[in-house]
Amino acid sequence: MYAAIDDPYCYPGTKILKNKLGLRSQRELDAFEAEMSFERSADSLPSGRLSYSHYRAIHRHLFQDVYGWAGKLRTIRISKRESTFCYPEHIHQEMAKLFKALRRAKHLKNTTPEVFAKQAAHFLAELNAIHPFREGNGRTQLTFLTLLAETSGHPLVLKRMNPDRIMQAVITSFGGEEDPLARMILELVDRRK
Repeated sequence: MYAAIDDPYCYPGTKILKNKLGLRSQRELDAFEAEMSFERSADSLPSGRLSYSHYRAIHRHLFQDVYGWAGKLRTIRISKRESTFCYPEHIHQEMAKLFKALRRAKHLKNTTPEVFAKQAAHFLAELNAIHPFREGNGRTQLTFLTLLAETSGHPLVLKRMNPDRIMQAVITSFGGEEDPLARMILELVDRRK
């Protein structure tokens, strides 16, 4: 759970995010969110050029049935455990800078699997540190990573993914250690081409 002070995203006196069904139980909201985002991930994703606006459109697509603010940048400061994410007043600037760098790197095309994994890990670590949305950052990151890998010629085999291990690697990358995340991404790259 995220820590936030005076959180306008939550029902008063609770840590439960305001949602389109008006659910007031965290367990029910978690189940509804998981079900709806999974259903939306099976739909065709919004088309785009792997840009900042495309990233926001993906979040909106995945969470449109759950939250009225899907696809919109968060407006409050949040942290999780010992990690304090980018302050909201800097999110737009940091996202624009990160996606400009990705565009300059030609969306990691024409790279070896090893270089792709290393650069994708760095991109993901930066994206996670920014944490642009109030909720749903991890699922949006994974969806975007999958599109990026496909576009760059390094499709991922997601059934190899261990969610707990990748979560731990993303957390470790927050402290600047990106190698475990790069190794995990490399393990997911489909080399049967």
